[in-house]
Amino acid sequence: MTRPVAMSAESLAAFPPDYRAAGAQIQLLAQDCAVLEDKTEYAIDTSAGIEGEQLVTDVLWLGPRSAQNVVVLISATHGVEGFVGAAVQADLLRRMAQGLRLPAETAVLIIFALNPYGFSWCRRCDEAGIDLNRNFIDFEQALPQNTGYTQLQAAIYNDDAGQRQQLFDDFRAQHGQTAYEVAISGGQYCDPSGPFYGGQAAAHGRRVIEQVIARYSLAGRRLAVIDIHSGLGPYAHGEVINDHPLDSHGFHVAHRWYGASVTTPESGDSSSVMKLGLLDYCWHELMASAGCYVTLEFGSYPTQVLFDVVLQDHRSWKSGDAEAKAASARDMQAHFCPQDVYWRELVLVKARQVFQQALDGLTHG
Repeated sequence: MTRPVAMSAESLAAFPPDYRAAGAQIQLLAQDCAVLEDKTEYAIDTSAGIEGEQLVTDVLWLGPRSAQNVVVLISATHGVEGFVGAAVQADLLRRMAQGLRLPAETAVLIIFALNPYGFSWCRRCDEAGIDLNRNFIDFEQALPQNTGYTQLQAAIYNDDAGQRQQLFDDFRAQHGQTAYEVAISGGQYCDPSGPFYGGQAAAHGRRVIEQVIARYSLAGRRLAVIDIHSGLGPYAHGEVINDHPLDSHGFHVAHRWYGASVTTPESGDSSSVMKLGLLDYCWHELMASAGCYVTLEFGSYPTQVLFDVVLQDHRSWKSGDAEAKAASARDMQAHFCPQDVYWRELVLVKARQVFQQALDGLTHG
């Protein structure tokens, strides 16, 4: 039986094999976009990629520089999740080069590879071990405490899988599943080698975001920010996550623009639990009266599998074993960007829908 094709081979080619190929594809497609108005690079000088390549975050402005409405597409906030984010960005660039038109007074801002180190090395964290999506806190204040993480820290590094799982199960039995997920993934600021580490100072990606906001005067525009993630939630489901405070302007805008499918961690109906230091919070400050920020999360395998893969990655890097790190990189890429063609088709279909919803929301309110 011949399988019906939902996406062309050209569209599916948007999924890159590695960071270097992703960057080359973005550069090539941008050249074909007649509406490309500005391009900026933000390089990392202190670290190189897995093949020795220079690590760069690319920022592209598409459409009129004076546009009051701007869709912002961000990839690789969590580096390895850049395989999916870069595919969504490349798919949009290709469609724009082929004639997709933006509404009047509307531009697109593409932020490619916000964490290029993690993208290249197939890690969620950056060169300093920082999870960029836990880095947006006020470092002039006392660092947040995650007591649950402290309780589980020894278990995280336990090489005996059976013992480790028993310790996790005991914590869940005592405190509940949500508390367990917050303890592991909510953000911690005490263990630089560990997962979901928020850092001690602003990371490369945070500095890029702050510079981009200033460069394009984004505080004076109406924004639809879409931060593309993967790995959490039901398989092949694209979840639109709204982390705006309950009953805030941005909270209501997100629900109006993206509909009843929007989920909110604070309400408990999301695959994501509440977290510290999210990138979202930086953008929320710009949206007191217009626009919204959402995370577009493409699910793959169960949350416990995600934890297993991520924790193994941190154990491998802490050990320094090259073979273990290489095996972990393969597992990370497989979890956060499955090879399954059906999965990838659904990613592109949902991303196109959400992008159109953003355009409609900006245009019609």
